[in-house]
Amino acid sequence: MTALIYRGQTYTPQHTAVQKQCVELTYRREHYNARRQKAARELHPQLAYRGVFYAR
Repeated sequence: MTALIYRGQTYTPQHTAVQKQCVELTYRREHYNARRQKAARELHPQLAYRGVFYAR
């Protein structure tokens, strides 16, 4: 194991690393597509002033 040094003092961790279980990611089309559409709208917001819409 590598020794860690901070300001000339050696550092020893108080706990050991815990190995986590792998998580399988799932694809939910509706949720993914809704997020993509929301992100696309935020890239090109429309501004309105006195009934006239402007693209930013």
